[in-house]
Amino acid sequence: MPLRSTDDVVAVGGLGHDHHALAQPVSAAEHLTMLGFLQQLGGQLGAWFYVIAGGLAFAEAAVMVGLVLPGETALVVAGFAAHQGWIALWPMVAVAVGSAALGDSLGYEVGRRLGPRLRASRLGGRVGDDRWRRADDFLRRYGGRAVLLGRFTAGLRALMPGMAGMARMPYLRKFLPWNVAGAVAWGAGCVLLGYAFSASLAALARALTYAPLVLIALAAAVLVLLRIRKKRRQVR
Repeated sequence: MPLRSTDDVVAVGGLGHDHHALAQPVSAAEHLTMLGFLQQLGGQLGAWFYVIAGGLAFAEAAVMVGLVLPGETALVVAGFAAHQGWIALWPMVAVAVGSAALGDSLGYEVGRRLGPRLRASRLGGRVGDDRWRRADDFLRRYGGRAVLLGRFTAGLRALMPGMAGMARMPYLRKFLPWNVAGAVAWGAGCVLLGYAFSASLAALARALTYAPLVLIALAAAVLVLLRIRKKRRQVR
């Protein structure tokens, strides 16, 4: 019996899939495995990106989570999610900045209240004396600017607010302005970096879609040039 449609093909094959789904071309983004994985994950998380990324940015300095799980990783992924359309970009930027500023303020308050006990605590002991010394030297050297610069220094971002609190740095006059400046630069910067990275990744994926055609065209051009060159040599 002749097959009259693609529905017949699917039925005979016993695949059980919708032929319209089979006919759809694979999106360019799916050529990159990681991009495809993030797309599947992002479709499930949705607005939870705000909560997860904001929570990690808050907890990084507030409870020194950043020593184990850097908050910028979550913010970069959130920027990627914004470019994919799963969340809105500027609300995510606002969440990142606000969470970072509040987390550092809590870290400052913990350091101010506990003082040297923070360093001697069980959690503080896991940090290690070397890191504490580096943070202390950094704070003495740069003063209020250390709160801003520490955000972009590996190993210090999670410690600097607590160190500033232990040192009794004036909160409103010195700590808060530098804290807000650092939160804006770091929080917004990480999200926008992820957004830009996603745009570049999508462009790369689109380019990879046409890569086979480009390679075929280049190979054909090379063959033509070689034949022309061979004929010219024969004429000579």
